Parts: sequence; structure tokens; C-alpha cells
Amino acid sequence: MRSIWNGAISFGLVSIPIKLVNATESRSVSFRQIHVEDGGRIRYRKVCELDGEEVAQAEIGKAYEDADGTMIPITDEDLAALPLPTAKTIEIVAFVPAGEIDPLQMDAAYYLSANGVPAAKPYTLLREALKRSDRVAVAKYALRGRERLGMLRVVDDVIAMHGLLWPDEIRAPEGVAPETPVTVRDAELDLADALMATLGEVDISTLHDDYREAVEEMIAAKAAGGEGVAPPEPGEEGGGGQVIDLMAALEKSVREAKEARGEPAEVTDITNRPAKKTAAKKAAPAKKAATATKKTAAKKTATKKTATAKKATAAKKTPAKKATPKKRTA
Repeated sequence: MRSIWNGAISFGLVSIPIKLVNATESRSVSFRQIHVEDGGRIRYRKVCELDGEEVAQAEIGKAYEDADGTMIPITDEDLAALPLPTAKTIEIVAFVPAGEIDPLQMDAAYYLSANGVPAAKPYTLLREALKRSDRVAVAKYALRGRERLGMLRVVDDVIAMHGLLWPDEIRAPEGVAPETPVTVRDAELDLADALMATLGEVDISTLHDDYREAVEEMIAAKAAGGEGVAPPEPGEEGGGGQVIDLMAALEKSVREAKEARGEPAEVTDITNRPAKKTAAKKAAPAKKAATATKKTAAKKTATKKTATAKKATAAKKTPAKKATPKKRTA
């Protein structure tokens, strides 16, 4: 990989000579503009608006346009002479937990390569320190005519740097969230959780660009004299329409995800859970009432039986009155 910038990493009194190389590349299929009638290539030419002449790249410079339209020429020498410590140095300003970096700030990624044998020791020292601290380094550097913010972290045995947008370059998400009040039911969240659990994790390295492959296949077919690829059958397009029944869509998604993973496709009917709980709660008081009624009736019956038994016992215990003997008459 070819370096695009040479400089040094600086933290404290430590300076590490490094080379900057791109860590990413675009694999997008690029197209040219043509004249549809005859297939001729359409090209852009850089023309001076004062004399109408085409200008070669070597004759093109930079200028800043003032508010009144005046052009102020700026040369590479002017930019190189700016009193910036980051002109040729990636200056580390802090070490912070990775979670403190907002992913919205992430920009281009680079690999930092040790530039020469003397740089190997301090390079390795910084790499191992980052590994052991489980932190990332926040740095400032200058590239392509402007000062930038960066984040240094370890990838395998290499220090990588992610360009970061400045905090004031991140727009506030005002007016982006739905303004219509929406209520999400627990049953819907349960199905969403089930879908997330079913999809599980994925090895990012196995993902690929289906659109690019389809475009390359179409180009190959047309280059071979064909008409390209056949259009998709009705119903094969992605689900770009409006979701009418959210619960049905979630349940179907869970089933399809399980089938794709070779698991049983049954989906627990989560929608009935609240109703069952309610019914159970309603049934409980009725059951208690019925039980209480039975207990009351049993108590009354027991009371009656007790009273009857007492009377019978009393009757048995009370002796019959003896007849008063009559006096004999002399």
C-alpha cells in the first residue's frame, strides 16, 4: 500500500515517525457519461471564464472567494507556512474510553505504519499501551489543507487512525424523529425481541455487496451480446411498501428467520399473553367468591347440625320426671 502522508505521532516527549496509508477502498462500480445517440464519451473540460481557454491541471491553483466575489490566491507554500504543530505531526491530546467517541463522528480510516527501523520500538510501545489501557487516543493532524481530528486504536498488530468530524460538524437531529404520538405495546416489543434473538449475531466478514455483484453480472451479460439480467418476478422486490399489520409482519419475520437458521418455525402467540393474564385475574375473584359462598353455606349447615345435636343431647341428658307417689289412706 502506498503512503499518502509522512509525518510523526507525538505524545508527550515521544515522537514516532510514521507513514499514512488508506485503510479502505471503494469497490463501487463507476459509470461514464455518454451521448445516448452515438455512445460518444462526455468529458468535462476546465475552462478559464475570462479568456475561454482550456487550462491544464498544472496551471490550476487555489483561491478563496471573498464575500464581494474577489478571489484571493492561496498557494501550497502559504498553507505549508502556517504555524500549526499538526502540519507534519499527529499530536495526541488525550486517551479516552472508546465508548466516548460518537460513531456519527467517524470518517475515513487509515493505517499508521512505522517509518524506518528506529520507529519500531516507540511504535510498539504506543500500540501495547493502547491495548493494555483499553482506550483510544484522540489526536489532531493536518491533511489536504485542513486540520482534522482523529482517533487512534489498535487493529491486530497495527495502529489505525479514524478521521473524526469536529463536534460542530455534527448536525442536531431536530425534526427527524416522528412527530406523531405512537404507542408501542408490550406484545409488539416481545415479538421484536424474539426477532432480534432469532437473527442473532453475524460475522461481518461474510457480508458482501449484492448490488455490485448484480451490476457486474448485468454488465457481463450485455458485454457478451445479451440483454442483461431478467427483471425480478412480481413479489420478489424488497418490502418497500407500507406495513399494514405490524404484529403479522413481526411474526412472519420471526418464522422466516428461524427457518433460515434451521430452527422450528413455531412462533409463540405472544399477543394472547396479556388477555390470558387479564382473564386469569378476572377468574380469580369469581373463584374466590364461589369458594367464599361455599364456605358460608358449609358454616350455616354446620351451625344447624350443631344446634340439632345439642337439642338431642339435652333431651337425652334430661331425666324423665318421676311421678309423685300417692299417700295411702288409712
